[in-house]
Amino acid sequence: MPEVASRKHIEAVSAVVQEALEVANLTFKDIDAVAVTYGPGLVGALLVGLQYAKALAYSLKVPLIGVNHIEGHISANFIQYKELEPPFVTLVVSGGHTFIVHMKDYGDFEVMGQTRDDAAGEAYDKVARAIGLGYPGGPKIDKLSKEGNENAVKFPRANFHEESLDFSFSGIKSAVLNHLNKLEMKGEEYNKADIAASFQKSVVDVLVDNAIKACKIKNVDKIAIAGGVAANSYLRNAMTKRGDSEGIKVLFPELVLCTDNAAMIGSAAYFEYSRGRIADLTLNASPNLKLGQR
Repeated sequence: MPEVASRKHIEAVSAVVQEALEVANLTFKDIDAVAVTYGPGLVGALLVGLQYAKALAYSLKVPLIGVNHIEGHISANFIQYKELEPPFVTLVVSGGHTFIVHMKDYGDFEVMGQTRDDAAGEAYDKVARAIGLGYPGGPKIDKLSKEGNENAVKFPRANFHEESLDFSFSGIKSAVLNHLNKLEMKGEEYNKADIAASFQKSVVDVLVDNAIKACKIKNVDKIAIAGGVAANSYLRNAMTKRGDSEGIKVLFPELVLCTDNAAMIGSAAYFEYSRGRIADLTLNASPNLKLGQR
C-alpha cells in the first residue's frame, strides 16, 4: 500500500544513509553531490527521498541531481562494464516496466517498444500467486521452472504487426489462469513446475525475440539488460545463447544491481552531473515520469 510504503521510507531513510556512509568509511563531509530519484514511482515514497535529499544537499552546500528511476536501471550496467559506451539497445524488464530502448548517447533515449498492458514482472507475480507460490513471483517461478517441462503447455504469445516491438503479457497471464480454471473444474491435478516453466518460456521467448530484432533494426551489436527481471536465470541463459548465435554481445548487471538499488541511481547521476544537469530545490516528485523526460 502506498501509505505504508511512505511510512517505511520515513522510518528507514536516515538509518540507511548513515549505514551507507559507515560501510563506505566516509562522512557527510566527503559528499560532493546528492542524487535522488524523482520518478517514476509512488508519489509518497518519492517525496520522502526528495525532501531528505534536498535538505542534505542544502545543508552540505553541494549540487542536487535528480535521476529518472528507469535511467538508473539502465545505468547499472555502467557499474559493471566500465568499457560500455552508447549506442546500444537496452531491455528494461521489471515488475512495473517493460521497455526496449535505443540509447543513442548518455541521456538520449528512444523507446522502440513497450508493454501495452501488464509488465513482465507483474505477470510473473500474478501467475505465481495463481499456482500458490506467493510473492515475489519472479524468483519463485524461476526456481520452480528448473523442475518442470517448458513444453508441457503451449501458452500464446502476443503478435502485433511485424514492425512492432511492443509487448503484451496480459494475454499470457489470462491463458495460464484459464488453463488452471479448466483443470480445476474437471477435477484434474496439474504439475506446478510444468505450468511455471511453460509460462516462463512464453514470456522470455517474446522478450528475447524483440530485443534481438531491435538490435538488428538499429544495427548495434550490444544489448544491455536491466531491471529486476534481469536477475532471472532463464532469461539470462536464453538471451546470452541467442546473442551468441546472432553476433550480439549481451550484458547483464550482477544480481545485486538488478533490483532497485542506490548504486544505479548514483551511476545515472554521474552522467547527469558530467553534462551539467543540476537540479534546484524546486525539484518535485513526478510519479509518471517518462524515460528521457526532463
